[in-house]
Amino acid sequence: MFDLVYLSFGAAAWALAGYKARAWFRDRGNADLGLACVMTAAVADVFLLSAPSVYRWFDRLVGVANLAMVLLYSSVVVFATGALVLLLRWTGSAIRPRMVVAAVGLVWAVAVTGFAVGRPDAVEHPRDFSTAYANEPGVVLFLVLYLAIFGTGLAGLGILCPRYAATLHGSWLARGLRVLAAGCWLGLVYCACKLIGFGFSWAGRELYWLSNGVAPLTASVAALLVLAGFALPAGGPRASAWRRFRRLRPLWREVTAQAPEVAIGQPRWTGWWPLADLEWRANRQMAEIRDVQRGVRRHVEADVLEIARVKAQAARFDDWQLAAVVEAAALRRGLLNQAHGHVPVTAADSVVVTTGTELADEHEHLARVADVYRLPLVDEVLAELGEGAAASRR
Repeated sequence: MFDLVYLSFGAAAWALAGYKARAWFRDRGNADLGLACVMTAAVADVFLLSAPSVYRWFDRLVGVANLAMVLLYSSVVVFATGALVLLLRWTGSAIRPRMVVAAVGLVWAVAVTGFAVGRPDAVEHPRDFSTAYANEPGVVLFLVLYLAIFGTGLAGLGILCPRYAATLHGSWLARGLRVLAAGCWLGLVYCACKLIGFGFSWAGRELYWLSNGVAPLTASVAALLVLAGFALPAGGPRASAWRRFRRLRPLWREVTAQAPEVAIGQPRWTGWWPLADLEWRANRQMAEIRDVQRGVRRHVEADVLEIARVKAQAARFDDWQLAAVVEAAALRRGLLNQAHGHVPVTAADSVVVTTGTELADEHEHLARVADVYRLPLVDEVLAELGEGAAASRR
């Protein structure tokens, strides 16, 4: 059970680390991205070594019991060191990151020495290491220094991330930083559980449920939140682009089928898998739909916009839905009139509703147009226009 859970999370974490590394290789000058790669790989290594079978396999390979715990905690220290370096970079501190790395390296060397001196037996303890050696001074030194380094990195990053996120105005990076901060604070709960467990052990009262139950579970959830925080800035925009692409696709197919001259061909991925270049593909769909709208503008009667607006208001649509219905009705009417070669005497001033200066707002608005394009209310608008046109001809 533990093997399956930890190995699954480890595989996902290594995939994320590989994705970030690929992005960093394309932008070597981005030191923060490079640090994020290293920190993600460290979390992935923690999940991998947390699997009991991998833990025991590694120790058998090197011939030293519980050495996997040193490597596991070393990965955590790498993550914490990366957090401290980010803290210095983001705050513009005068302290050089190299000094921090050197100081952490020195402290961790003392901790590993404590482990080497204090490890009393050759029994494997992949899940109860801290309680098994709670009375061995060398191992206790190792564990306390580990928790001190880890807790310091988590606290610094947990404080700084929300402050930095507040300056990014709701972007995916801001969301990722807030999730990362939540993971850091939950990681501090793990540190507290371990320290409380030590205190009770030294007092002669073991709290196995806290040290070996609550603490590992808290650490695992915290690690998942940290990974999610790293993944959101990259995955969030792509998920949004995919939803927008899927929502726009039916409308794009319909309008370009009637005006094929605006399309430059079926959107295809240019990368090695179908989800590549989603932002570009969604933007291209929107641009081609807009080209069709501009092309049919002179075929849309002025009455279309007013009738659609009145019917949408009668249906108690909000402002966003009303704008989408008006635009959808104008687009359908324009395509219909264009197909019949009809140019009204009084054309609409515009069939494109602008929603602001943000591209994301325009994307969302056009996706709403796609959602309501075949709405019965739009059919009613066209039917009323058809009756009016027939009456004017008589």
